[in-house]
Amino acid sequence: MPEFTKVILYTGSDGRARFREETLALTEGNPQSMLSALMPSGGYQLRHSPVGFRSTFHCTGAPQWVFILGGQMEIGLQGGVSRVFQPGEHFYSADHLPEGATFDPAVHGHWSRQVGPDPLVTLFLRA
Repeated sequence: MPEFTKVILYTGSDGRARFREETLALTEGNPQSMLSALMPSGGYQLRHSPVGFRSTFHCTGAPQWVFILGGQMEIGLQGGVSRVFQPGEHFYSADHLPEGATFDPAVHGHWSRQVGPDPLVTLFLRA
């Protein structure tokens, strides 16, 4: 059975952002067009970030899928781990601030930046 790899940016038990992957089974549709089960969504936003864009450390406010439509997006975590996403790639952003915690940019969240020669164009789809 075909599968879809879901890259997840999440908060570990220590409050730090991490990446993990899980698979979603494609059980719907037909052999020429396999689909996942229908998932709920809560709206979407498009974003254009110019060459040179870089955010500071922050947490995701509400879980959302992030699809890279153009350019390249790098996501950096505490400790120097980072991952670059190309056009057509995606990740599920769910690294929230742990309940009761006060945001500490030395511990919590991730940063993002545009890399390469092209502006970054993304689609944020709320879960």
